[in-house]
Amino acid sequence: MNWEMVIGLETHVELQTESKVFCSCRAEFGAQPNTNVCPVCMGLPGALPVFNEQVLHYAAKAGFALNCNVHHRSRFDRKNYFYPDLPKAYQISQFYKPICENGWLSVQTSQGEKKIGITRIHIEEDAGKLLHDEKNGTLLDMNRCGVPLIEIVSEPDMRSAEEAVAYLRKIRAILTYIGVSDCRMNEGSLRCDVNLSIHQPGEPFGIRTEMKNLNSFQSVERAIKAEYERQIAALESGEEVVQETRRYDQKTGKTSSMRRKENSSDYRYFPDPDLPEVRLTDDQMNAIKAEIPVLPDARREAYMQDYGLTAYAAEQLTSERWIADYFEKAAKAAKSPVSIANLLQGEVFAILSAKAAEAEKEGLAAVEGVESLPITPEHLAKLSDLLVDGRVNSSTGKKILAEMFASDCEPEAYAQEHSLFAVSDDAVLSKAVETVLAQNTDMVDSYKKGKVTVERALMGKAMAMTKGKADPERLSALLHDALEQLV
Repeated sequence: MNWEMVIGLETHVELQTESKVFCSCRAEFGAQPNTNVCPVCMGLPGALPVFNEQVLHYAAKAGFALNCNVHHRSRFDRKNYFYPDLPKAYQISQFYKPICENGWLSVQTSQGEKKIGITRIHIEEDAGKLLHDEKNGTLLDMNRCGVPLIEIVSEPDMRSAEEAVAYLRKIRAILTYIGVSDCRMNEGSLRCDVNLSIHQPGEPFGIRTEMKNLNSFQSVERAIKAEYERQIAALESGEEVVQETRRYDQKTGKTSSMRRKENSSDYRYFPDPDLPEVRLTDDQMNAIKAEIPVLPDARREAYMQDYGLTAYAAEQLTSERWIADYFEKAAKAAKSPVSIANLLQGEVFAILSAKAAEAEKEGLAAVEGVESLPITPEHLAKLSDLLVDGRVNSSTGKKILAEMFASDCEPEAYAQEHSLFAVSDDAVLSKAVETVLAQNTDMVDSYKKGKVTVERALMGKAMAMTKGKADPERLSALLHDALEQLV
């Protein structure tokens, strides 16, 4: 049967404020357990919340960047439920009057462009964190209680795991661009709940399930595919799909039931009596709008038009603000912005990925952002110019880049010191070709008999004879001419 999946995402984003949303405790990540707490975020009787105005500012900024209607007035409500990580037994959130509604964003997938609606963005406080320890049982760290969140609720507009991941990546890019969150998924500052149902095209939507707290793009993609297959198998075997909350197990690659999913009425929302309505004036809104930088979509179009980059290259280089900022600085200093783009997308990103993988293997946190690239844009521009001018070839360029990662050396000085400049002298290259042909007469004979593929092997030997420093195009031309003369 032809089953179609229907996906909506609830994306929880921790805002990058110094203090929590309703108290003055620090909102930092990684502090010793239960040290950034006070009577307010611990839910002690008599403690009263005081709203952090910066949270309102950041939430509105996110709303404008995501094409939402940002309301002048919004209000806080109590969301009532019992769970060990919620000391008050309710969460301060927004239900009846959220700060933002009716937004959208566009994503690019293999199927083309897709517009995805955003139902609402509301402010709420984060819950604590349960730590499961084999020796001590389950422990509670309340440092995260009261950390400011925005929850971005999408419309059920996504029809594939690819679209969901593209949407989530776009959310992350935009929010880091505007500086309201670091969106570090490994630290939980961006996490996602996936709501998924299946149905036959043209039929009403099916019963949805929810998968909670997915904190990587990979886990979102795999969880969607696993739950999609589970629901198909259930319905085709005559079972029912029930509305429930499920968890995704990365080890097994399967989802499992946690609890029945509540409806909004089960949370018994009511206006928080301790918090007044919050308001934004027209002047405040205009000031917030003025802070929003050029966003990824606009930058992508500019890179294609101004620098002549492909759509794919422009998409890669605008995926994060620090990458785009770095590229622009390097491109400004270089002869060829396209060469800078190729360096970044190719060797630079490959080295960064390898370093991140190595850190993960050793159980260490990978260095993120611009700090992960210890090369100044000016030095990368210089390496690019050396490659464009043919003064170094791609092989020696990789050697220089590796050293630049280690010490951010000046590439031209390093090439000079280690004799890495390209050999382009025809006399030197012709001598190398002559020697290689003389030492490999059997391969030359094969070429004469029509086995032209040996030319590639001979080229490799000729490059080795120049210690990889030859101008490959010129060496290849001389080798080909020499072989043809022997035929």
